[in-house]
Amino acid sequence: MDMGLTDKVVLVTGGSRGLGRTICEMLAEEGARVAVNYRSRREEAEAVASGIQTRFGRPAAAVYGDVSLESDVIRMFDQTERELGSVDALVNNAAVCPVGPTTDLAVEDFHQALQVNMTGTFLASRELVRRLAAAGRHGQIVNISSQAAFRGSQSGKTAYDASKAGIIGFTISLAREVAARGINVNCVAPGLMYTEMVAAAIDAEPERFQQRVPLGRIGRTEEIAGMVVFLCSHRASYMTGATVDVSGGLAMH
Repeated sequence: MDMGLTDKVVLVTGGSRGLGRTICEMLAEEGARVAVNYRSRREEAEAVASGIQTRFGRPAAAVYGDVSLESDVIRMFDQTERELGSVDALVNNAAVCPVGPTTDLAVEDFHQALQVNMTGTFLASRELVRRLAAAGRHGQIVNISSQAAFRGSQSGKTAYDASKAGIIGFTISLAREVAARGINVNCVAPGLMYTEMVAAAIDAEPERFQQRVPLGRIGRTEEIAGMVVFLCSHRASYMTGATVDVSGGLAMH
């Protein structure tokens, strides 16, 4: 199936590892030019960009930016435009997840989770909408939420879960606001998936995690990234304001 992504420029925040890295690679496989955003993992982001150029023969760039800072977000878009062209689609994937009982959670950690996960999604989305509107162009925004937005967590992730719930509300509101401009805004809510962030915990108790999923296994990043790529493409042109469950049946809504 042709996704129509050849030479489209896609900016992926938090693209240096885990789900973000897989999204970048699968977008490049479909022909996109990919900006791999990073904040602290420069070498990993550069390796992702270099790997894309080598494996898929597509232009790619590692782009620094702290998505919680307005000035960094603007600079991130400027660099992407200089190196790859005007951004057609944005994937808001960057996130932090402080872990610990709410009674012990520092207000600074709570604020950081909201600032990176929620405000970062707002700032990057706002910047793309401004640029698309100024140029009279259409585009796509895909936000990454979580099943924890619906189900919560028992492992002390209230800040993360709250921010991911906020992203769903933001997706719906922004989608309504910009639909008439031809800008599609959608959201993906992944379930349990095997990434560097959770590998040690899953490896220690694989059966406990697998039993929580109706399909009986942990998801692969490729299975979530495939939906993200679809939502970045013209094949999803009649979808906006949707939150897509990719969780092995955890939510079933």
